[in-house]
Amino acid sequence: MTRTARRTSRLSAAQPLERINARPNSESVEADILSSQDNICPACPTPLKQDTKEEESESWVRCDSCKTWYHWRCVGHNGQLEAIDKWFCFPCRELDPRRTITFKPPARKSSRNKLVRDYVNLHSGTDSDPRRWSQLLESKRFNNDLYKRMKGSELCQEWMDNDPTAMTEPVVIEDSEGLEMTMPSPSLTVTDIADMLGHESPLEVIDVATQSSLAGWTLGKWSSYYSSPPASREKIRNVISLEISGTRLGHQVVPPRLVRDIDWVELFWPNSRKGDNHSYPKVQLYCLMGVAGAWTDWHIDFAGSSVYYHILKGSKTFLFIRPTDHNLASYERWSGSEIQNHTWLGDMVDEVVKVELKEGNTMIIPTGWIHAVYTPQDAVVFGGNFLHSYNVALQLRVRNIEIATRVPKKFRFPLFTRLCWYVGERWLRELRAKEETSPRVLESIEALAEFLVSEARIMERGSAAARRESHDQVPGDKVKDGPALARELRWRVRIAEGYNSDGDRSRQGRDGEEQPTKDAPRKRKLTTELLQTPSQTESGFRNFQPKVWETFEEKLEDGVRHLTVQRPEGVSSWPDGWIDWDEEPEFVPSENGKRVEVGRQRQVTVKMRRTLRGFERQRVERVVERWNWCNEEADISSAKLESIPSEGD
Repeated sequence: MTRTARRTSRLSAAQPLERINARPNSESVEADILSSQDNICPACPTPLKQDTKEEESESWVRCDSCKTWYHWRCVGHNGQLEAIDKWFCFPCRELDPRRTITFKPPARKSSRNKLVRDYVNLHSGTDSDPRRWSQLLESKRFNNDLYKRMKGSELCQEWMDNDPTAMTEPVVIEDSEGLEMTMPSPSLTVTDIADMLGHESPLEVIDVATQSSLAGWTLGKWSSYYSSPPASREKIRNVISLEISGTRLGHQVVPPRLVRDIDWVELFWPNSRKGDNHSYPKVQLYCLMGVAGAWTDWHIDFAGSSVYYHILKGSKTFLFIRPTDHNLASYERWSGSEIQNHTWLGDMVDEVVKVELKEGNTMIIPTGWIHAVYTPQDAVVFGGNFLHSYNVALQLRVRNIEIATRVPKKFRFPLFTRLCWYVGERWLRELRAKEETSPRVLESIEALAEFLVSEARIMERGSAAARRESHDQVPGDKVKDGPALARELRWRVRIAEGYNSDGDRSRQGRDGEEQPTKDAPRKRKLTTELLQTPSQTESGFRNFQPKVWETFEEKLEDGVRHLTVQRPEGVSSWPDGWIDWDEEPEFVPSENGKRVEVGRQRQVTVKMRRTLRGFERQRVERVVERWNWCNEEADISSAKLESIPSEGD
């Protein structure tokens, strides 16, 4: 860490050392300061006169390599000393090009939970350096952008259904031709936007230095700020959440055809429940306006929604982090704690990729991608968010991260659960009609069904408040019985995927044999498969190997006997003399007895397996008897047959 100090160059023994801003190992720092050689800045053209008033508040910086102290005014190039993380002098940088000056990540402040103030600069009486974000980006290294560049006509639903990699990485469309979207003229100005929406319309404006919302802004005030010369702007501001649905400006914007073909709100939310008189997710049309130097810190769009993003004028720089398990866990840890105020998220993940967009470019950001945005020059952007049926599992995971990090509901996807019920209801009808569906979509709908089943369980077993909240999210105009719908949807989607039943997760393979899924339990029969050793058979469990029998032997005996026994007449007489089981039961012949045929089947199973101290043996015997009394006609016929002599007699 760079050593910095504000001090005089001549120190007497009476001066307290507390005036020095000492860091760890402060003894060595003090020794350096007290040395006579350290009182001279190597970068000064001529030494300063001693005991000058200016020297009383002189700022110094020490090279992290050679430990030499310099006047910050001599080497800082009018930069902000407090923003430096590691600093190397020019001679040391010449000797080793790997030595580069790095900057501290600006403290990220969120407006979600509390009012944010820039305490460091308030204390010093100075404003935040508007160049701090650009300096930070210059000090970091990013991987090359290898994402697809596609033509607008190539983005279609057929691409989504047939390409398993579709919408798994950001896609850049350099020319909007073929996207079948509509955008305002590039000559549109921020003043024109204010004229169409109203100069007095309230506007949420972000202070870039603190990443916090500012109160009291209107479109008219923003138009004046945006139109002012860059040199006259006191601070860097940004607008990222101006929703324009139903306005004159909104009527000039139509999302790309692919977005309209897969967007849940477009496909599944009833048209009769859209409009000014109804509440519905208004997330499809946004106007974003940022001035040069604007920065939007790391985030995932609410509920993991995908984004279309068109640069009407200006340029943007995106930084992307792939939503792997590790990266999402790092993001959750970073977003949900105070480390976001002093830690660069890019240092906690495997890689950060930089993408630069210019005027006329369009980009599709897929589900769950972590990203930050920098504005190199004044820009006007139109875009929107959409959920779809191709990656529901990741959308739900991002929603769980939002809940875990206590994101307020006003910053989450509006009416998310109600929208899921609408989607589930429509897909249930599709599955009932046996409509052909791609495996990728079926897998996503199964994740949706599991989510709806969890909502059903809350309605059935949750607390009174939770039951009421979950029940209120079910749209009564389409869903009459939420729990029944959720469970039928889960059952039907599993059948469509090839599962045998709701409980048995094994599939039918191409050769007709059952293909159990990796997490499916297997039903075992009493067969010679049990003779196999543990290494020869799969247990069906991920982390548990059950014991198996090494030796298996089975004997089966069948026989028939004929007796004359009194047949029990009433139900009450059945227990007496019949429940007690004898190996060879003896019955006293009775003159009034009936002839009975007794079929007997005896099955003996012997199994053995080795143990740590010997072996284990198990013998199981199963005996089944079937008693069948003959009727009188059968007795007479049998007697006649017995009285006829045979040929041998």
